[in-house]
Amino acid sequence: MLMLAGIVLLHITTIILLLVATIDNAWWTSATVSTDLWGKWERTESVWHYMNLKDYPEEYLQTVQATSVLACIFTILALFVFVAQLFTLPKGQRFTFTGILQLIACLCIMIAASIYTAQLHVNEEGKYGHSYVLAWISFVFTLLLAITYLILRKKSE
Repeated sequence: MLMLAGIVLLHITTIILLLVATIDNAWWTSATVSTDLWGKWERTESVWHYMNLKDYPEEYLQTVQATSVLACIFTILALFVFVAQLFTLPKGQRFTFTGILQLIACLCIMIAASIYTAQLHVNEEGKYGHSYVLAWISFVFTLLLAITYLILRKKSE
């Protein structure tokens, strides 16, 4: 029971981290710029102004946006499937479908963060922000959860 609570807690933590990474405006930061997946905030005369991300290649940006949102959706869906499988899966069976959904979410966030690293902000001054770091931490958590679900069997008492 304690292991089950730990898995659910890690899964909920991963969902929160993925949502914060996708929504928050700190994928790329500098003294005057803060950028997320959806827009860019520039600071002029101590006031922050919102701007569109027109300076970045649209196809890469849309890929990062789509895969980040898909990672959130698959991770949330995997939690619901896991809870459903707890009540419907025969004893001794593995949580394979939940593990596959987590692997897909893991792949999505890896693709998003990798493309963001390789294609966006290549020659700009600044550093990766906390949302970018949260995305990579979420990648590790989703991978750990996927492996756990694929190995885990429903206890046969």
